[in-house]
Amino acid sequence: MAEKRVCFLYIAQHHQVWHSLSVAVAMARTWPGLKVEIAATTQELLDYVSGLLEELGGAPIVLVLLPPSWLRRLSGGGAPPKAAMLVVNALRLAGYDAVITPERTTALLRRLGVRHPMLVYTQHGAGDREGPFEPRLRVFDLVMAAGPKQRDRMVGEGWVKPENCAMVGYPKFDLVDALPRRAAPRFERPGPVVLYNPHFHAELSSWPKWGRRVLDVFAANDRYNLIFSPHIRLFETASIEERAAFKSFAEHPRIHVDLGGPAAADMTYTRAADLYLGDVSSQVYEFLRAPKPCLFLNASGADWRGDPSFHHWLFGPVLDTIETLGAAVDQAFATHDEYRQIQLKGIAETFDVTDEPSSMRAARAIVERLERRA
Repeated sequence: MAEKRVCFLYIAQHHQVWHSLSVAVAMARTWPGLKVEIAATTQELLDYVSGLLEELGGAPIVLVLLPPSWLRRLSGGGAPPKAAMLVVNALRLAGYDAVITPERTTALLRRLGVRHPMLVYTQHGAGDREGPFEPRLRVFDLVMAAGPKQRDRMVGEGWVKPENCAMVGYPKFDLVDALPRRAAPRFERPGPVVLYNPHFHAELSSWPKWGRRVLDVFAANDRYNLIFSPHIRLFETASIEERAAFKSFAEHPRIHVDLGGPAAADMTYTRAADLYLGDVSSQVYEFLRAPKPCLFLNASGADWRGDPSFHHWLFGPVLDTIETLGAAVDQAFATHDEYRQIQLKGIAETFDVTDEPSSMRAARAIVERLERRA
């Protein structure tokens, strides 16, 4: 294949890097005819990528900081607005043969008149929430699926054509397995560890209605240790004062608080925890890579039974009230055997596992599509 330039694009938070970086590494190491670049909208994110690449032993990848600096200054140090960065960089991105992204905002490039690059969506999770199953998927030339559950829903609902969908497994697992394992939180006393992982979705998240009470329950409980690690986006724009409100919990000997640090993205907490407590985050599937107890919080009063967007709520008890949380945690541990088989079935439907690493399967799917276009 004649030399091609491909861009792995990161315009959001650092957790999305985990869903495609291993694909970039596999592509750069395996196909020397490809020029692989990684473009990010902040130096902090680019440094984060650089650090991961160094831990992986390096790869022939060029790192690019996207302009303009004034847009970064306007964002106050956080991630600049995604749409604005795409508008400003549309001409630059049009020069690639493929733009590979873990988020759907990049579909905007087509509306901006960018026609040449193949657009590839890698996903950034393998959950059930209906939000990611939406019309922008139709814009991409190639959409990855972690397993048959995701593929069948995207194709069945008409968001993706079968020929534009590649089932590749879950590349994040490759990256997690290849890197040194981060130390788990240490608590003053031993005991089962519960991970509370509320989502950022304003209506479906348990945090707005019940979150503080969840923390209070565990602060008063001497049986369990708690990791409070919400979805990274939940407190992304929180003020110093809002973050300071968690000080008493962060200083509690049986509670570990992380509102969005590196360990919140690299499966440190899902691997360390003994029970998952949450609502609609796709991280439950990463937690269930090995079957373990789950407990779900229905703070929104959702009519969830039979709804594919809540399929993961079959993996453990579901609470419709916060009043019985303490006893419900005990019950979730005691009754886990009742949910083990459906958890195993859910994982098999969610992650397609073969002898070939997922990152290589994804890289090959992109390369083969580029060859056909050529």
